[in-house]
Amino acid sequence: MKKFLMLTAASLLSVMSSPVLANDLTASVSEDYSYVFDLYKHFHENPELSLMEKETSARYAQELRSLGFNVTENVGNDWVREKVKKDVGEVLPGVGGYGVVAVMKNGDGPTVMLRADIDALPLLEKTGLPYQSTAVGLDHKGNEAPIMHACAHDSHMAIMIGAARQLVDLKDEWSGTLVIIGQPAEELGLGAIAMLEDGLYRDYPKPDYVLATHTSGWDAAGTIAYTSGYALANVDSVDITIKGIGAHGSAPHMGKDPVVIGSQIINALQTLMSREVNPLESGVVTVGSFQAGYKHNIIPDEAKLLITVRSYDDGVRKTLLDGIKRIANAQALSAGLPEELMPEVKIESDYTPSTFNDPGMTDRVMKAIGASIGNDKVVARPPSMGGEDFSQFHRYDRSIPTFIFWTGGVDAKMMAMSEKTGSLPPANHSPFFAPQPEPALKLGVQSMTAGALELFTE
Repeated sequence: MKKFLMLTAASLLSVMSSPVLANDLTASVSEDYSYVFDLYKHFHENPELSLMEKETSARYAQELRSLGFNVTENVGNDWVREKVKKDVGEVLPGVGGYGVVAVMKNGDGPTVMLRADIDALPLLEKTGLPYQSTAVGLDHKGNEAPIMHACAHDSHMAIMIGAARQLVDLKDEWSGTLVIIGQPAEELGLGAIAMLEDGLYRDYPKPDYVLATHTSGWDAAGTIAYTSGYALANVDSVDITIKGIGAHGSAPHMGKDPVVIGSQIINALQTLMSREVNPLESGVVTVGSFQAGYKHNIIPDEAKLLITVRSYDDGVRKTLLDGIKRIANAQALSAGLPEELMPEVKIESDYTPSTFNDPGMTDRVMKAIGASIGNDKVVARPPSMGGEDFSQFHRYDRSIPTFIFWTGGVDAKMMAMSEKTGSLPPANHSPFFAPQPEPALKLGVQSMTAGALELFTE
């Protein structure tokens, strides 16, 4: 890789705005692209599901070890084992399962942690790419499924290794401790907290900053998008089992219809955001599934609602979750059901907290990225109601600022066409999602490198 001009760490921030050095980094990233692309193809063709990322983790660790990092792959993980032992049936190696922690100490200075998630999704790929995944494997519960990197974690790993290669080549330009992690099980919302509970902040250098990127199917390739403050939502799953009294469909007065009760609950849930939450706050309560009955002429004795709840503020989250329980019980009582037949409301304890991008860190990193790639390629965007367990790295220790930005993955011409037609191109979690590799990988590597260099300048 091409070396930068020798610079002192103290002068790096001002120099990063230099067009000459920005061009140097652009050239260096371009020079290394074939290596990064080959690595991306390897990860794409060989995806592994959450908590099953054995070979992915090993390759990721191998790449970092070859660069001179001190890499940890196999340590105890009592928290994960206890959490999933009923499903997994084996002890998972690594930090938080198949997690990887790589450390490079390079003198005095801040500790900067860079995170990439490594797991794939149970989807049959339909992109038609020459390196399309044909993988089939078992999930952690023993179910067989096709496997695809439909959320671009393959690109995250390739970008992170690419950035590591740049930063190693630039060791004379920064001082501090660089920690690069490979996080498993993001798609289950378990991997980040698993690594933290396994001692990520205790047994390894505690970061002053944690930085990540996510390749986006909603942003044009060749751009970097960001959100300051709340960027992603609290994600809660709620299951409601509605009890009823079964009867013949011709004699509804002989029973208590859980279908009607469920319908009333659904309608009443719409008042939570419209009447109980400040209009300036954001939230979503969506019933994604209503399951009841077997036959036209039978009133069943049970119905089930599956609900996703999204929010940013923890107070709003509490209002929505408490409201769901209250409404479910109130509608059952209004239908005349006895106390012993009140609905069962189960709120999943393993929820994904909202992601908060520290405004000061966001401003610093995005200025450095803009100076490196060009401010015309940087786009501010509003928050999303999607979720990401990257949030846990700040939630676990709120003294640590964190920031995740979006690397655009959609062909710019396709994006422009979709804006005219109103038909969106396939995005993350679609079996047809295929980010544009060259602009996404190049810009991702350059932006992650520029961001990390900025955070070392203290």
